[in-house]
Amino acid sequence: MKQTMNTYLLKLGELTLKGGNREEFELCLKNNLRAMAGATRLRIQMRDGRFFVRCPDSDAPLVEGILSRLIGIAGWAKAEAVEKTMEAIGAACAKVALEARGRGAKTFKIEARRADKSFPLDSYGIMREAGGAVLDAVEGLAVDVKKPDAVIEVEVRDIVYVYGVSNEGRRGLPVGTGGRALLLLSGGIDSPVAGYLMAKRGMRVSAVYFHAYPYTSKEAQEKVVDLARQLGSFALPVRLSVIPFTKVQLRIREKAPAAWATLLSRMAMMDIASRLAGAIKAKCLITGESVGQVASQTIENMSCTESRASLPVLRPLVGTDKIDTIRIAQSIGTYDISIQPFPDCCVVFSPRHPVLRGSLEEANALYQALELEPLLEEAFTGRETLKC
Repeated sequence: MKQTMNTYLLKLGELTLKGGNREEFELCLKNNLRAMAGATRLRIQMRDGRFFVRCPDSDAPLVEGILSRLIGIAGWAKAEAVEKTMEAIGAACAKVALEARGRGAKTFKIEARRADKSFPLDSYGIMREAGGAVLDAVEGLAVDVKKPDAVIEVEVRDIVYVYGVSNEGRRGLPVGTGGRALLLLSGGIDSPVAGYLMAKRGMRVSAVYFHAYPYTSKEAQEKVVDLARQLGSFALPVRLSVIPFTKVQLRIREKAPAAWATLLSRMAMMDIASRLAGAIKAKCLITGESVGQVASQTIENMSCTESRASLPVLRPLVGTDKIDTIRIAQSIGTYDISIQPFPDCCVVFSPRHPVLRGSLEEANALYQALELEPLLEEAFTGRETLKC
């Protein structure tokens, strides 16, 4: 039995502002969509600032889930493709209006775009005729052009697309158009959100996690793997490097003033992360830091941490309120994973009274005195890489 084919119309957002390299961005978006779809059967066409995706009815739930996570589109809608006649357009609009009435709509309006200028009616004429067809066919609906309960969209192209429910997209730029970045991923709320936000700027995100077993549990590592996997559902599979960090932290605890433990640990993380970034050809590092959120995130302390980085350090949450960060985490499905009670190494080795405004000169002097180089190299070469 032949399956019904579903049609989805994808609205491109920011990448439509691109100039001569727009085709490159569109191709990247198309490749990302195919990669996310895997074995799912779909056809993709690109025309005039729109993507059109067709798939069998049986694959529709999977495709809709993918479109809800696809970075690089402003919105998407399930559309009905009909012939370029007003009779077919009116019938399709009436069908959409009937569905809207079933959801409780009492008013509607038609919005039309005529990309094919050879069509005999202009946009206003299409709206007038289609609106009349709806009023004739569907009882209980009235026109309201200012605040309608339902908007029925008509796009006249090589064929006509009619749809009534438009879903908001993730927006941003297609993942991969901004190069590769390395995310310092902890088990907390902030760093997965930071990775997601930079993925929306087109960055292909890899991640690094610092594990201090047995002081941090295997469950803590599993939580980070789950976070990387969830981030990868938006940003394509995330390659996660797990760094054995125990010896480094024990050296810091043994030889450094207790108040400096967190700051020196973060400097060591930046040192190792920079080496890893070079190995995977990442162009920058990403952290979830926000000014003043914790002791290690004062301007002075972040300057100390960044002094050990050999690449730019991007902090997309630097001015973000914690409540706003939580909202984003909830929207991308990382929040419930992050709040699982398995602390990472930063929490386990955190001093009771950390230094708040560390001097860069003193921080570097203390760091050099630790003679960490052999331990840093051992941690780097002992890393485990997972594809999440």
